[in-house]
Amino acid sequence: MTLAPPSPGPSPTAVRLRLAVQPPHGRQARRIDGAWWPRSYDLLSELALLLGGLPQAWGQISSVVVNGGEWSAPPGRMLVADQVVRLRRTDSPQAPHTACLLAPGHGRWDLLVVPPGASEAEARQLMADAV
Repeated sequence: MTLAPPSPGPSPTAVRLRLAVQPPHGRQARRIDGAWWPRSYDLLSELALLLGGLPQAWGQISSVVVNGGEWSAPPGRMLVADQVVRLRRTDSPQAPHTACLLAPGHGRWDLLVVPPGASEAEARQLMADAV
């Protein structure tokens, strides 16, 4: 399991991003690319932290689809690091508790979303199982 470093920010007390990603896998298809453990269901604040801390190899994310009714209503778009990111929420039973990140020319990444209220032990197990 690889934890991404905290995104650079003005505050030295910034909280670390809780993200585990699969190692590079070439062209082999895979359903889940990693796991994300947000601290809340406040989509705007959580996505800003997530997108600011992703591996550079993932490119600039242009679109995010989160699954689940727990998330705050997305505004349709948000500005992250001077880039517009389109937001959408769905309630698809095929991919519960996931977030799909799209980066034109780089690919698609599907993340398991660990519930914010999960205990640390539960979250670590879910993240380890996902990656």
